Amino acid sequence: MTSQIIYTSDLRTTATHLQSGSAIETDAPTDNKGKGERFSPTDLVATALASCMITTMGIKAQSMDNIVLDGTKADVTKVMYSDPRRIGKIVIHIQFPASLKHLSDKEKTILENTARTCPVERTLHPDVELDLQFNW
Repeated sequence: MTSQIIYTSDLRTTATHLQSGSAIETDAPTDNKGKGERFSPTDLVATALASCMITTMGIKAQSMDNIVLDGTKADVTKVMYSDPRRIGKIVIHIQFPASLKHLSDKEKTILENTARTCPVERTLHPDVELDLQFNW
């Protein structure tokens, strides 16, 4: 098993990663009867996408000369659609630190293509619109 989820009450869960024991609490969003005091499950999907993109770029960067992604950040916005209720759009702006300004266009393209083909991106339904921006 990868994780265990326990419903704790009031539209909240605790997800425990079994290998490490680390935990994440979730809460239903305010527009769906929750308090919005924790990540919602759909927040985690959008967040997992950005995290996967940065992680896979980090893996690729390790095989490239003098590329360290430390300090790279992603700002994530999830847009919900209705009828049926679902994630309709995910906006991700990835900001690279000034230390990477020296990268060639080829190196930037390799990293960007790596992000666009991460496992979470490949798992999302094709109807989910992605607005992905790389800020070098």
